[in-house]
Amino acid sequence: MDNQELSDEALCARAGAGDERAFDLLVERYQARAYRTAWLILRNADDARDISQEAFVRLYESARRFRGEARFSTWFHRILVNLCLDHRRKWRVWRLRNEPDEEVEALPAEAVDPVDALDREQALKLLWDAVERLAPRQRAAVVLMVQEGLETREVAEVLGMSEATVRVHLHRAVGALRKLIGGRPNPSP
Repeated sequence: MDNQELSDEALCARAGAGDERAFDLLVERYQARAYRTAWLILRNADDARDISQEAFVRLYESARRFRGEARFSTWFHRILVNLCLDHRRKWRVWRLRNEPDEEVEALPAEAVDPVDALDREQALKLLWDAVERLAPRQRAAVVLMVQEGLETREVAEVLGMSEATVRVHLHRAVGALRKLIGGRPNPSP
């Protein structure tokens, strides 16, 4: 069996034992997803590129410690998301010290009026602009669940919290998104 056919977990074990080709294959498999996830959390191309590269450096340094208690993808996402959240935290502290206070304004309700018939691209941009305004852990939970397709259990593992806490973050994120984009809850049947 060649490295192309190996599972991510097996490749990680080989990378941890010094197999650089196995590490390269993990990078190939996860590079686009890592960048996309970092960009969705950070909303800055340069930062997303830097953080996703840093995640692969961390992977290289710690592959030998991967125990297989979680799927490789969950373990790697945890590394990546933690780096993103740390970066946002540092950036926020810097911004608070160096920029005047700014309040985030809600997007105008008329921007999502169904009568305006926004096309899909505009609606998605509006949604992701609102996601950008969420609290960091809420944003991470939304990105991991919606964009990466992880289950609640996996999101909990990545973020290092209980499934109940993930559900709370998601519930609050949905409420915040409704408020930010001026939407109203769906009517009951």
